[in-house]
Amino acid sequence: MKIALFVHCFFPDHFYGTETYTLHVAKSLRARGHHVTVVTGVFQGEPRNRAILTRYIYDGMPVVAFDKNYLPHMTLRETYWQENARPVLRQILDELRPDIVHVTHLENHTAVLVDEAKAAGYPVVATLTDFFGFCYNSKLQSADGELCKGPNQLRTNCIACYEKAAGNWPRRNYKASIAAKRLYYGLKRHRDERQLYPIGDVVKRPQTLRDAYKHYDAMIAPTQFLYDAYARNGFDTRRLSLSRFGVDLDRREKPAPAEGAPLTIGYIGQIAVHKGVDLLIEATRALKPGSFRLKIYGPVDESPYFQKLRRLATEDTEFCGTFPTAEFRSVLDGMDVLTIPSTWYENSPLVLLNALASHTPVVVSSVQGLTEFLDGGNGWSFERGSVEDLTRLLRQLTEAPAKTRAYGLNTHYSRTIEVMVDEVVDTYDAVLTTRVGTRQKYLSGAST
Repeated sequence: MKIALFVHCFFPDHFYGTETYTLHVAKSLRARGHHVTVVTGVFQGEPRNRAILTRYIYDGMPVVAFDKNYLPHMTLRETYWQENARPVLRQILDELRPDIVHVTHLENHTAVLVDEAKAAGYPVVATLTDFFGFCYNSKLQSADGELCKGPNQLRTNCIACYEKAAGNWPRRNYKASIAAKRLYYGLKRHRDERQLYPIGDVVKRPQTLRDAYKHYDAMIAPTQFLYDAYARNGFDTRRLSLSRFGVDLDRREKPAPAEGAPLTIGYIGQIAVHKGVDLLIEATRALKPGSFRLKIYGPVDESPYFQKLRRLATEDTEFCGTFPTAEFRSVLDGMDVLTIPSTWYENSPLVLLNALASHTPVVVSSVQGLTEFLDGGNGWSFERGSVEDLTRLLRQLTEAPAKTRAYGLNTHYSRTIEVMVDEVVDTYDAVLTTRVGTRQKYLSGAST
């Protein structure tokens, strides 16, 4: 079987959760004898490739890169529906002629990809890796930093997020509710929509994407929270299934630390505001010096946020940079506790699952995309965004290091990539069976 895996960005320049999931699925499918091509994007503003479409091999996997510098988003609408991308996407599909189109993120391709694939008669499957389908910032985090349930009727919360991203919040006295009402009644009076740009594009985004997602034959949600969020925002649950991510990691028992060693608290991931790294460092400043070591793994740069972290950090904090994937287990072995202090909902981050699989207990923000993986014996949660509550919890853990480390004996995650991809293939099977009315024999191996 030929499969085209569309993702917004990919290795080697991008290497976080969605990209890693895409690579894992691609490699597992290839190991089963299927023909897999990854189709990725180059964000406008990144270094330009030699052509709008280029090809390369990563870890044995053929990759097609769509460089958005050659076809940049000129309007806000084009960030989620870019008509002039249609010929490029059609060219890719005509070249690959896949049996299945599997989308793991639409950004860069936009929902025109789903429309074009469906028009060409290809079965289309999605793995929903964040809230892109209905949330302006894909994080379900409102302009004031609070968590959000999704667009309200007049999209006032979406407008506020746009204004914040545009630099208009809170520097000016912007009243999102008033603007949305003006837009709503303006549209009812058939005003010239050009006068409403770009707010009109913000307001139309959720419905445009909801309509486009109806073209998916199946959608996979890796957490119950993500499943519920899409269902709550009007997406067809008949096309939606729950299938958790899997990880492949040496699941041997965690090695014992050196006698008398302080508790090692770890962080692995993006160094970004919504990841809450500053909250973690601030919380450790109140801990007893020498009672802990804080090891932060992630890209080291000269951004204002990273410089802020350096100023906050004490001598017990180490910025460790990035590491090769092959060293994941050894990095986790050097931690007693992994922290995920994110201020947004998160969605089954692979670092969480790898930590549990390596018997490393976790400390996570009290958001559902994280807490649904806590079973009472493999970690703790603290109030989202609260330095005080995180400090309280970390103090409790560092004052009883032996008791904290003992949690590793009950910490586990048994789901593997093989099991995960079994369910992905089952989804392909169901889609193709429904389409042609008979089971496709080649699903158990390569097509000829």
